[in-house]
Amino acid sequence: MDFGVSTLALHPAPPNVTLEYIEGLGISYCEIINEYPLDRIEEDLTGSYSLQYIVHAPISDVNIASPNNRIRRSSIMEIKSSLDLAAHLDSDKLILHPGSVPFLARVYKDRILEYNFKSLKELKNYADDLGVTLCLENMPRMEKYLYNNLKELQRLVEELGIMATLDIGHAHTMGHTIKDIKMGLIGHIHLSDNDGIEDSHNALGTGSINFPKVFENLKGYDGILTIEVKSKDELIESLNFLEKLNLI
Repeated sequence: MDFGVSTLALHPAPPNVTLEYIEGLGISYCEIINEYPLDRIEEDLTGSYSLQYIVHAPISDVNIASPNNRIRRSSIMEIKSSLDLAAHLDSDKLILHPGSVPFLARVYKDRILEYNFKSLKELKNYADDLGVTLCLENMPRMEKYLYNNLKELQRLVEELGIMATLDIGHAHTMGHTIKDIKMGLIGHIHLSDNDGIEDSHNALGTGSINFPKVFENLKGYDGILTIEVKSKDELIESLNFLEKLNLI
């Protein structure tokens, strides 16, 4: 298995500090969350490190399912910019979130789902032209999020002809396991731990996820597994946990 590290653990450190630290860990893959302070990545910077890159589209202030046309169009353009970056960094995948349901839009969720689908279809066409695969992420248990149910996510990615990012921590808050989605649809994986209730992005081995079982069920998966925890300390604790399992 090949492991990567999300820049989330170093946020909000500047790009050079973040990449230097991750390279120093001996990790080959860095997943860049493409929003401030990593919203503008210079080629001279990324080329200075031995890392291979995965790009995660912006998370904050983005909603590809927004009923507000200007917000929705701006969100699509932001993700297209991340697709451009992915292609530039030779990342064959872009990780992205589905849209969400604004408070006053709950009464017409069907329309929100339609906006979400149309936006993803447009993004897929753009990604195809760049040779990048969209990997749509399952969301945690929160009312506003679309596609926190793995079965619904599976149907969507199959219909669109894209792939899924399986977030193990998100799935755990919904009571889902890897067996709830077809292995062949998983293009990328996020790893963090939690108590099964809150999506806390804790260090691996500190919550209630049975990671030995997770890794046993992932045999045959040949993609990257990104450690997506929220601090340096939790990153080191996660790496130590994986080392004890003889995975790194």
